[in-house]
Amino acid sequence: MDTQKEALQRIITTLASKNDEIQNFIDMLNHRLKGVQANSSKVLSDLDEEFDGLYSLLDEMKESMTNGIKQEQAHKTQELQNQMTQSTNALESSEELLEFASRTLDIKEPEEFTKAARQIKDRVTMAAAFRLSLKPKVSDNMTHLMVDFSQERQMIQTLKFLPVPKAPEIDPADCIVADNCVTVAWRMPEEDNKIDHYVLEYRKTNYDGLPRVKDERCWELIDYIKGTEYTLSGLKFDSMYMNCRVRACNKAVAGEYSDPVTLETKALTFALDNTSSHLNLKVEDLYVEWDSMGGKSQENKVKGKENKGSGHVTLLKNNTRSGTPSPKRTSVTSRPAVVRGSRDRFTGESYTVLGDITVEGGQHYWEVKAQKDCKSYSVGIAYKTLGKFDQLGKTNTSWCLYVNNWLQTTFAAKHNNKAKALEMTVPDRIGVYCDFDGGQLSFYNANTKQLLYSFKTKFTQPVVPGFMVWCGGITLYTGLQVPSAVKTLQRSENGMSGSSNSLNNVAQ
Repeated sequence: MDTQKEALQRIITTLASKNDEIQNFIDMLNHRLKGVQANSSKVLSDLDEEFDGLYSLLDEMKESMTNGIKQEQAHKTQELQNQMTQSTNALESSEELLEFASRTLDIKEPEEFTKAARQIKDRVTMAAAFRLSLKPKVSDNMTHLMVDFSQERQMIQTLKFLPVPKAPEIDPADCIVADNCVTVAWRMPEEDNKIDHYVLEYRKTNYDGLPRVKDERCWELIDYIKGTEYTLSGLKFDSMYMNCRVRACNKAVAGEYSDPVTLETKALTFALDNTSSHLNLKVEDLYVEWDSMGGKSQENKVKGKENKGSGHVTLLKNNTRSGTPSPKRTSVTSRPAVVRGSRDRFTGESYTVLGDITVEGGQHYWEVKAQKDCKSYSVGIAYKTLGKFDQLGKTNTSWCLYVNNWLQTTFAAKHNNKAKALEMTVPDRIGVYCDFDGGQLSFYNANTKQLLYSFKTKFTQPVVPGFMVWCGGITLYTGLQVPSAVKTLQRSENGMSGSSNSLNNVAQ
């Protein structure tokens, strides 16, 4: 009976998985159908635009050529009219001279005849009729302004659609994921000199393998990429993976997307756990600020509720200020994180708040930036067993860097109530590197990656990020990969003597 149930359960699981695959495929087909309809409309619009542009260009060329013909006509007309005026004037002058010569023949007196003949001879020598060119300066045709469109007509008749570019190919081995940047590289399956640009799309996901149509995040688009690689920088790695795909575009059409690749973008992402904080701390996800009236205002709330009945007091003690407990978070390993305690997790002068995730293995990195007027703060890690009155660095279950700007600046590494003064300027932003398996906690100048201090120990319990704030506030930055520079420095540091870390120990 049990065997049959197990077999039936496997069949149900298989069917459910197959149904999920088919539904995902149907969603993809619907998405593709909408895309085909939208693209066909766009293609028709683009074609109309191209022909409108061609018509407009022809109209411009026609207007330009028409103006050229008219200008040539005006020029030739003017030249011919000038020649005609000159010829008419020469003819009138010649006819007048001919008439004068005819009258001269009738003169009887020799002296008058000689004088008139001499005048006629002089006028003939200077006559325009004998200096006038009787060849037209221009021809009567304009064939050099005619256009032969036969070749262009043949080209237009052989006009075809531009071929759709083939899909590029992305090789995950050529892609680089480092320093919260993702460099995606691709290549074309065959050379295509008509490619104008590429389009890259990416989206974060927590699913391995092929992307799903109904995913939790939309595709982000980077357009007009001229090269065959692109680097996405300044990312927050708050998901396990990233889907990437690329398509090539010529001047008219975009090709199909490449087969999507899934790149792992794992990093430690956590927030501040409001339920673990001291009453005098205001906690907002990634920001914590000291509030001198926090405890008193909370006490007033408790007193006000005590007057209404003891049941309200119990409710207040077991919940946050908002009445909603902090959600469970999955720890870095496969085991679930422990649900935090009530709002009085820390008290007294332990102005502490913890992260909402436990670290049980691996290498992780996060950063902290303090307000300029923050008087005192600590950054580090602790076991979950840290006492409610304990301060970071004052027990053998916590390690931290301590900054005190009250009266005079103190910068020190603290563990087990021992402090190691650090003779260096407090950086604007502190990076925290935790190698749980290697038993190492290191602090860096987040901007320059200068090593500030390292603890070398052996962690015997899961650890949680810890923060202390007094008179000021600090901002937390998570979802960060271990920087390449830190990895390099860690390799270098691990090869050197650890004599400078006087607070190192084996934690019990």
